[in-house]
Amino acid sequence: MCGIWALFGSDECLSVQCLSAMKIAHRGPDAFRFENVNGFTNCCFGFHRLAVVDQLYGMQPIRVKKFPYLWLCYNGEIYNFKQLQKQFGFDYQTLVDGEVILHLYNRGGIEQTASMLDGVFAFILLDTANRKVFLARDTYGVRPLFKVLTDDGFLGVCSEAKGLINLKHSTSLCSKVEPFLPGHYEVLDLKPSGKVASVELVKFHSCKDEPLHVACDTVEALPSAGFDVDTVKSNVRILFENAVRKRLMAHRRIGCLLSGGLDSSLVAAVLLKLMKEININYPLQTFAIGMENSPDLLAARKVAAHIGSEHHEVILNTEEGIQAIEEVIFSLETYDITTIRASIGMYLVSRYIRKKTDSVVIFSGEGSDELTQGYIYFHKAPSPEEAAEESERLLKELYLFDVLRADRTTAAHGLELRVPFLDHRFTSYYLSLPAELRIPKNGIEKYLLRLSFEDSNLLPKEILWRPKEAFSDGIASVKKSWFSILQDYIDQQVDDLLLEKAAEKYPFNPPKTKESYYYRQIFEKHYPGRSSWLPHYWMPRWVKATDPSARTLKHYKSATQE
Repeated sequence: MCGIWALFGSDECLSVQCLSAMKIAHRGPDAFRFENVNGFTNCCFGFHRLAVVDQLYGMQPIRVKKFPYLWLCYNGEIYNFKQLQKQFGFDYQTLVDGEVILHLYNRGGIEQTASMLDGVFAFILLDTANRKVFLARDTYGVRPLFKVLTDDGFLGVCSEAKGLINLKHSTSLCSKVEPFLPGHYEVLDLKPSGKVASVELVKFHSCKDEPLHVACDTVEALPSAGFDVDTVKSNVRILFENAVRKRLMAHRRIGCLLSGGLDSSLVAAVLLKLMKEININYPLQTFAIGMENSPDLLAARKVAAHIGSEHHEVILNTEEGIQAIEEVIFSLETYDITTIRASIGMYLVSRYIRKKTDSVVIFSGEGSDELTQGYIYFHKAPSPEEAAEESERLLKELYLFDVLRADRTTAAHGLELRVPFLDHRFTSYYLSLPAELRIPKNGIEKYLLRLSFEDSNLLPKEILWRPKEAFSDGIASVKKSWFSILQDYIDQQVDDLLLEKAAEKYPFNPPKTKESYYYRQIFEKHYPGRSSWLPHYWMPRWVKATDPSARTLKHYKSATQE
């Protein structure tokens, strides 16, 4: 996990522009480099490093003697770099996994490069010999990337939007700072002046398509095909375990977020099992956050005891959570209601991990709800086919919501996130299954995923079959949800008259509640006029919901009602 930043064709002094690069210093607390491009005095790279792999030669932009005309700045982890080396005979000059991008590009161009990478990534690749700039981002946008391109060819690229919004340029920077689309690469021509012109934007991978890099996977072929339940259960277990195993690549200590829900519990259990198998000689630290005796804390405690992790509990108090709202919104760069609610707990637990432990590489359960139809509202899907379509829509929009939350809250504290549920191979297999196999059954969401691990003894039965609990609800008590606590506080902060005139002040995505108005005010304070970064609020479908919380849906039952 690092922070990348680059400018091409800047009219302003680069030493002044460089100040913008410091806005993402939190993403790489170990080192910083600012480097001009030879022969292009108005082009430069900025890099903030979190040293996870190859402590000695991991600084960027990466340049190797074999390809002196290539410059690479990337944020991510490429899990199959050793398999690619073996398959194509690449001669690596460093231990950095990202070096493989240079060799792949030299061998087969940008299309093959982006398609063959098994991992999470956002990168800027400069080819001075052919005067090209390439941008690319992984399938689900697990690693963030933003860009701004003016009409006269000035390009700015950064891991977070906050590193671009204050750039200086001779023409007005009305040009939109916007997120770079996941699963795409862009080709730009580099002119002698250092300015650029976009040539094409190409989608290189869709979540349903089996990735090209399967041939270089540690599990080359599944032992059996077909859709009978036993075969499917076995394949789900094999591919999920493989997804966790490949993510063990790290020279820093590994930890795991553990809410006590199905997703994080499965990740923690499989992770600890594999760490023992490869003789990692330190205990797995797991981390839970919640108010005293909240459902998440109690469930996480049970899981930690079952798997034998070194468990840490962070007690959330209301005042601390409320005080964090503004810094959370600044970190997130969004005003989405449910994203902010869920981010507060994740932000505070990440702060604890950074300050109190030496865990840096943090595993988490993001992506499972979207992939395995875990949201409560999936019970109301009109048909298995419509549920499958909704699942794909949610996966495509992850970069705007849960993946955004998970990246920014951990990156704000210099941690690196790993999300095995979003493994390309695992997701494409799961999405290839018949729609009726993936829907909730017997009133239980994620039925297939739970069934796949039923006989594994990885988790206690009551955890494996624990109903879905939204992270922002599970951290609070059963009697009063976290969203209710936030609303009670905000109710005193926003006048009724302000809310009545909200649509006039904020015509795009107008706030409908005091809570959303409060978040929007803070967002506009830090990112005025940037509301288009969020195309729409996250809300459940097929139900008449006015609030995104699962606890407002009829299907949800708290323990006090059972």
